[in-house]
Amino acid sequence: MARTLQFDLGGQSYAAVPTKVDRKKLYGWSETVAVDDDGNALQVAAVDATGTIVIPSGGVGYALVDDDGCWVERTALRAVTPDGADAEPVGSSFDAPVVLAETASADDLLAHAVTAVYQLVDAPDGFADAVGTVIYRFEYAFRAGYTSSPAFLLVSDGVVFLLVGRPTVFELVGLDQPAVVDDDSDEVDDDDEIDFSMM
Repeated sequence: MARTLQFDLGGQSYAAVPTKVDRKKLYGWSETVAVDDDGNALQVAAVDATGTIVIPSGGVGYALVDDDGCWVERTALRAVTPDGADAEPVGSSFDAPVVLAETASADDLLAHAVTAVYQLVDAPDGFADAVGTVIYRFEYAFRAGYTSSPAFLLVSDGVVFLLVGRPTVFELVGLDQPAVVDDDSDEVDDDDEIDFSMM
């Protein structure tokens, strides 16, 4: 069932269902299929640590265990911050209205790697006009938990889009270490040159 986001902008409330833009429809896709000599598609399998047991696809799972190797239920886990304090839970963006108050520049948007694009196809009349040319930023969480992602709301060609991403970390190169220039153009002394007419 589609979930509705409620936006508050300029004292007005707008409700819209975000529809994910499928990248395959935009860019297409390709698949690599491994086949045997007869053209039959091969299936992925794993081998155990001894190398004697073949485990078919779907036969390997993940489990949560403690330091003693005992099974741990997911409900027993506790989210903490790097300093060991309890992490504050984050509610889902669908549970409460999203207040559009913080704006962002194009540079702010481009400093993020966009991981999902949503189109608000059923946005009510006037919502695109209310957003205008402004880029709004807010924290987005699909479900309640302990993490959220930066999201940007903007309009392109009269259609409202929601872009979800993560900050891109740029590592800049400094001039702390001086470079060494190798000069291979050694000057040749005319006196040291070989006169081939002497041979």
